[in-house]
Amino acid sequence: MILGAGPAGLVLGNVLVDNGIDCVILERADRAHVQTRARAGFLAANTVRVLERHGLADGLRRHGHEHSVCEFRTEDGRFRLDYSGLGTGEPHTVYPQQHLVTDLLAHYLDAGGRIRFGTEAVAVHDADTPRPSVLAREPDGRPVTWQARYVAGCDGRHGAARRSLPPGAAHRHHRDHGVTWLGLLAEAPPSLDAVGYALHDRGFAGHMARTSETTRYYLQCGPGTTADPSPGESPATGPAAWPDERIWDELALRMRAADYGPLRRGRILQRTVVDLESDVLEPLRHGALFLVGDAASLISPSAAKGANLAVLEAEILAHALIEDVKNADSAALDGYSARCLAYIWRAQEFSHWMIRLLHAAPGSDDAALFENRLRRARMDALRTSRTRQDWFAENYVGV
Repeated sequence: MILGAGPAGLVLGNVLVDNGIDCVILERADRAHVQTRARAGFLAANTVRVLERHGLADGLRRHGHEHSVCEFRTEDGRFRLDYSGLGTGEPHTVYPQQHLVTDLLAHYLDAGGRIRFGTEAVAVHDADTPRPSVLAREPDGRPVTWQARYVAGCDGRHGAARRSLPPGAAHRHHRDHGVTWLGLLAEAPPSLDAVGYALHDRGFAGHMARTSETTRYYLQCGPGTTADPSPGESPATGPAAWPDERIWDELALRMRAADYGPLRRGRILQRTVVDLESDVLEPLRHGALFLVGDAASLISPSAAKGANLAVLEAEILAHALIEDVKNADSAALDGYSARCLAYIWRAQEFSHWMIRLLHAAPGSDDAALFENRLRRARMDALRTSRTRQDWFAENYVGV
């Protein structure tokens, strides 16, 4: 039983079905929503290899494109890194997550995979017994119980898998980084041929191409900012505080468009608020229940690791389940948590480094001034040191 039809759940389901193992995916949203929810778009080289190994890369090979350049804009000027010529010499592949999910879902259904849309998993029961079960709610609201040999929780940090862990079954490591981004999807062609990271006194701004006609932007904003209206919200933080014109003017200021060229503007299609947090559960297994993707760990988007970790974890779990079901060998299942956590913590460390690189410490006291001088020195090292550039490239593309 797989909870959730994101990249983790669909990669896991595809590998299992292709190896003759029966599974069912429960997804609370309808199919149209699953195939259109915009998320990450940068796939690491290892993620592409995982998808290719299992015949799941046809769409991204046809429509994705390689990307390998970062541009940093700071008070000391700008510089570029072509990371495909640094570190391990690998690029990213840009392919919007909703397109990848559409591909994975089509492959899963074509192979005979079973999925129940509009069916929300409510709780996992008896995970520490040989007969675990999942209580779910059908589209019409009726409760239904599913039984399975194993349950894979790919349903995010607020899903039934995490909620069903009994007290003491896992330790939660959590860090609120104290930074909030306004995530924007613009109906506008990219304004530069690189991922843009802009550091400014007013806060961070980011530019990430998605397609030839759409661009993802990030804009650091104040704590408490909201993307959707709610009763009694402050006009300083609600959606009315960020109309399109103000967004574009602020992006242009922080990205220093006056110095490096104007931004190509367009309609803002989507606004989301992202509080930069790190969240890891340890271990990632409780009996027959396994946590995968955002259910296992949450990582800030500053280094584009979330979807890539999810795909990697899904492949690791799939192979372990195949060994157990087909060969009665449970060693890989027993090692699933430790193996995945090694990747997760390495990704968390780099993400934390990126957060400190891109965001100034608030305030003007001695501690803040000291941290900000360190940040400037960190950026200068990245600008001038080949050793630091190789380290950055290896971790930026790696998982």
